[in-house]
Amino acid sequence: MLEIDDLLFRYPGQAPDTPGWHFNVGIREGECVALTGPSGCGKSTLLNLVAGFLAPAGGDMRWQGQNLGPLPPWQRPVTTVFQEQNLFDHLTVAENVGLGLHPGLRLSKTQWSRIEAALETVNLGGLHNQRAGNLSGGQRQRVAVVRALLRPQPVLLLDEPMTGLDDENRTILQDLLLQARDQGKTLALVSHDIRDRQALADREVSDFFQPW
Repeated sequence: MLEIDDLLFRYPGQAPDTPGWHFNVGIREGECVALTGPSGCGKSTLLNLVAGFLAPAGGDMRWQGQNLGPLPPWQRPVTTVFQEQNLFDHLTVAENVGLGLHPGLRLSKTQWSRIEAALETVNLGGLHNQRAGNLSGGQRQRVAVVRALLRPQPVLLLDEPMTGLDDENRTILQDLLLQARDQGKTLALVSHDIRDRQALADREVSDFFQPW
């Protein structure tokens, strides 16, 4: 279970006695929870706290009882899909996906075959040797999701994962994410699109934050 208990965040430079954001939410293993609320309520902030890209000012976050706070981002059991895709434009599509499996791209033939097969499932099979910088926004988003799905980490943090997708490719990615959930992955979803929340989320949570 992913447990967020009274996790406190203050923006950099704020004094210790300045009011901040408090987050509380629990997500069971193999569950997808959609975090909902108005813009600016801290949905993306919470994902970045769990991923380790922002530092909390207090509180606890645990996965299966393990305290995540002391762990650097690369040691946490999470993978994040960002709104900005976070691809390396000078690398090929396949290499960008491969970075999710090994940061030095030292991969076996079997792993490269897995990457090519995964790209085929999202209609990118003919682009595996294409530079990522030449892709459209929707293509880049599919690459980012494929990379996240191939990583072994048990928790997926999804921040607007369907940005720029047409209906066909949206459905394909929804199906892949549902398969991952059914295989035991735990998903935290932020999406402004009700279609994604309805297709993916077991439940929606809107009371996960408290500003004070």
